[in-house]
Amino acid sequence: MDEYSRFVDWDKMDVSAQSQDTKELSCTEFQELKQLARQGYWAKNHCLRAKVYHKLISSIPCRTVTPDANVYRDIVVKIVGKRSSSSLPLPEFVDNSLVPTYCLNAEGVGAVRKIILCIANQFPDISFCPALPAVIALLLHYSKDEAECFEQVCRILACNDPSKRLIDQTFLAFESSCMTFGDLVNKYCQAAHKLMVAMSEDVLEVYSDWQRWLFGELPMAYVARVFDVFLVEGYKVLYRVALALLKFFHKVRAGQPMESDSIQQDIRAFVRDIAKSVSPERLLEKAFAIRLFSRKEIQLLQMANEKALQQKGITVKQKRQNVHLAVHAENFKSEIVSVKEMRDIWSWIPERFALCQPLLLFTTLEHGCSLSRFYSHSEGHEPTLLLIKTAAKEVCGAYLSTDWSERRRGGNKLSFFGTGECFVFRLQPEVERYEWVIIKHPELATAGPETENHSSPAPSTLSSGSSPPEPSDRLSPFLSARHFNLPSKTASMFMAGSSECIIIGGGDGQALYLDADLNHGRSSHCNTFNNQPLCSENFQISVLEVWGFRD
Repeated sequence: MDEYSRFVDWDKMDVSAQSQDTKELSCTEFQELKQLARQGYWAKNHCLRAKVYHKLISSIPCRTVTPDANVYRDIVVKIVGKRSSSSLPLPEFVDNSLVPTYCLNAEGVGAVRKIILCIANQFPDISFCPALPAVIALLLHYSKDEAECFEQVCRILACNDPSKRLIDQTFLAFESSCMTFGDLVNKYCQAAHKLMVAMSEDVLEVYSDWQRWLFGELPMAYVARVFDVFLVEGYKVLYRVALALLKFFHKVRAGQPMESDSIQQDIRAFVRDIAKSVSPERLLEKAFAIRLFSRKEIQLLQMANEKALQQKGITVKQKRQNVHLAVHAENFKSEIVSVKEMRDIWSWIPERFALCQPLLLFTTLEHGCSLSRFYSHSEGHEPTLLLIKTAAKEVCGAYLSTDWSERRRGGNKLSFFGTGECFVFRLQPEVERYEWVIIKHPELATAGPETENHSSPAPSTLSSGSSPPEPSDRLSPFLSARHFNLPSKTASMFMAGSSECIIIGGGDGQALYLDADLNHGRSSHCNTFNNQPLCSENFQISVLEVWGFRD
């Protein structure tokens, strides 16, 4: 077919989807490249896609000494020797990953293992990289020979632009990306997340498969379209597509019996057979319809998750499967919620804190109904979890991201603080979670000057100029309410406290008002978003507990 067909089995490739029209790519501006990649401009021309890949990868800023095609030719015979390609052992860092064959011929299938071994030789610092086999297999379809494919993969691995994350190469980076994906699912796929919690004992184990869905299970026509956009826009695209896959899985499978004993296996099977229900164009359309956090904000979340793992000493792959918390029945006792209910709450909190054990800080049954004691026991802990049981046996609460000592910044004036990770919830009579209203309706907020400093230009690809900043109306989980110019009648207000009362939530969302004696409270909500109230409008507190997070 063309000079890039050496490793392709054309009987497996959908030739009908290939166009013979001669196309060239002359643009270098990020926005135009972004548009063409999303539209699939080079998707139907095998030769053009190969040239575009070469051009995009050649533009990646790399370490000064990056192995090239000549290095491969020098070392491949020494490393592989006379061994059969099919018998070559894979390095530990691929973690027994799938080695997809896609539309490769026999020579191409063998070449994947040879290239992996040569990369292991040249990159001794790689300790965990399960996506590598799929990336090599994909790029072989668009390479003239093994050496050229080796060089392109090396450039991706050796990228030294701190703003341009490409492929995870350590367990710490991989595991934190899984936690970040879990955080994003919790925000943007709540119905699917609810299904995962109901069907799986370890939700994070399910989400740890997210890269496998993309680089292992997705059919060739789909992963190539994803890779087209990934090379232009970067890592965030992978999160988008994985979220879209989960949304489609929930839409197609919700209400149906599981096809296996594992939701994890069901998702894998769905992704493998995705052509039965979703086209590549529809998948990307869904992915880019998600109003995701900005690139900078996702990077902050990833860094926070990495830090939490480092503090826990989880930097290499654990032999036991569940490195994350399932609230232990033998160590947990609450007068308000059961172990199962606490586990449900734990599935809502940010992944970096799900590593921690719950720690009871304050309970009215032991410490009395004193607001000053509430503050003294809660201050110095961040985040905290507030649980309330009313005399009418209603149960509600709030996840509060900020230390209560922040209330002193306003002096005697009642001022609001907290971040976008705060939320309130109800457990009895029905389970429901309510996020800060600006999260779901960012049009209600206008970013203030400080917020604009958090928006980040996308990395450049072929041009020296950077792309325009991401829209600044995305709420970062790390930004607090004071960074936004919020209209008083529509703003949810997070948390506030004084010597006279505590207020949690507010504005168009749900709100709780607790009196100083911690015996009585009020609940309010706005019908604008068709929310049910957290509890009775005026309620008597039976028990109140504050929980912290213990390392």
